[in-house]
Amino acid sequence: MTLNGWIQILIFCGIVILLVRPLGGYMTRVYTGERTFLGFLLAPFERLLYRVAGTNEREEQHWTTYVGAMLAFNLLGFLVLYLLQRFQAGLPFNPAGMAAVPQELSFNTAVSFVTNTNWQNYGGESTMSYLVQMAGLTVQNFVSAATGMALAVALIRGFARASSKSIGNFWVDLTRSTLYVLLPLCVVLTLVYVFLGVPQTLGAYVDATTLEGGKQTIAVGPVASQLAIKMLGTNGGGFFNANSAHPFENPDALTNLIQMVSIFAIGAALTNVFGRMVGDQRQGWAILAAMGVLFIAGVLFAYWAEASGNPLMHALGLEGGNMEGKEVRFGIAMSALFAVITTAASCGAVNALHDSFTALGGMIPLINMELGEVIVGGVGAGLYGILLFVVVAIFVSGLMVGRTPEYLGKKIEAKEVKMAMLALLSLPLAMLGFTAISVVMPSAVASIANQGPHGFSEILYAYTSAAANNGSALGGLTGNTPWYNITLGIAMLMGRFLIIIPALAIAGSLAAKKTVPVSLGTFPTNGGLFVGLLVGVILIVGGLTFLPALALGPIAEHLAILSGQSF
Repeated sequence: MTLNGWIQILIFCGIVILLVRPLGGYMTRVYTGERTFLGFLLAPFERLLYRVAGTNEREEQHWTTYVGAMLAFNLLGFLVLYLLQRFQAGLPFNPAGMAAVPQELSFNTAVSFVTNTNWQNYGGESTMSYLVQMAGLTVQNFVSAATGMALAVALIRGFARASSKSIGNFWVDLTRSTLYVLLPLCVVLTLVYVFLGVPQTLGAYVDATTLEGGKQTIAVGPVASQLAIKMLGTNGGGFFNANSAHPFENPDALTNLIQMVSIFAIGAALTNVFGRMVGDQRQGWAILAAMGVLFIAGVLFAYWAEASGNPLMHALGLEGGNMEGKEVRFGIAMSALFAVITTAASCGAVNALHDSFTALGGMIPLINMELGEVIVGGVGAGLYGILLFVVVAIFVSGLMVGRTPEYLGKKIEAKEVKMAMLALLSLPLAMLGFTAISVVMPSAVASIANQGPHGFSEILYAYTSAAANNGSALGGLTGNTPWYNITLGIAMLMGRFLIIIPALAIAGSLAAKKTVPVSLGTFPTNGGLFVGLLVGVILIVGGLTFLPALALGPIAEHLAILSGQSF
């Protein structure tokens, strides 16, 4: 570990913290319908969209209606994206003559982008036409991110309102998330990326002659625009197969920093939105502090593991950190930081090969996803994910003192706790359930590149990434098979909608409750004690569930390496 590496990590953390209040304040005004500096330009388009959709911004929805609208919208998005892939060969903007995408892969990809997972069982530049990349994948990058933001705001309203039958209007929240937050920021980021050397073109691929006289086809395309939303919306799906390790997607250290900040910007700012809307910004800072503790711990461990290097290499007299699978222009510090950021959020973009990380270094991204990606998390998804843990933490604190738990003046009762646990238990069901089946199926095991604990980790990582709606992968698994395309798609659906529906049920239940005045027995939820309790509950309830699987995978691999065995 180097001083330069730590300085870069601190610069990243400082920029994110500085963005929390201004971006959080702006988004709060957007979701509460207040005037913003972009209102004069965008308000007419917003009203036009409402008229076309046949909705009214002043009409709000019961939580069941909100859920129904969200499910209908996502089903339509799935069908459109699926059909675009199946009929790709006959559609325009296909200069490379891409063939139609097979059924199972089309299903997997459509589910992946609709659920904000962006798992890719294909090479983008060799499989998807410009039309599918733009009208299919990039559109879903926007609306799947906007869906997560809308759902987070709906849950916030559940905590903020009293004696209310509604939690907002899905169509309004979706429109405002896209129109006022995602689109303006992405326009700015796209221009910045183009200035810094990222391609943005509808022209054909470029044929070049190498120094040896050979012919090489260089893939280009509308990269910058997709890069902007894939990071800002924590989507992660790369235009190129190498993702953010590709020099066209991530040319240098400056673009790398911008991408990392983009991943965390909205998710971190939503904690401030929460604090503002419930009337106490300290509540938002407490949640962000809990996220920060877990994030810093992960960065420390991953950076240490990668900087320490491979013990087998040390035994050969080759000292130094582990640079295998990493880009020299980023180095160990920025590769480890990027890996922790992208898995702490549900982004999944990578600037290094996670399969080449050390056993312990690669374990941190795995743990981040197994915790439900509540360490900032995906845009919206991270906030409603950690609020589910807040409900459980408040319930635990109530058991300790023998009184009905309260949070922000709302009594947390059996219904809320049951819904929270239903959501939290759906993740290990998908992650561990499909892993258990796959490791005993010869056809599924045949897809792994390594035997032993590392091969087990490849399968565990795949289903963990899918259910956590992350999308990153250990590169050794061949996932483009009927079994993995279908089961990973099911895991993505479980990880998205079995979290969302219980979370909105909690929102509806809390919104209908009256606010209870603060008393001497009320547990304060804006200080260090609450932060410690929340971190403890996340680690115990979320983390211990996966300890046996981690022991079979990365921990066993590390111990084997210490004894001189590799996989």
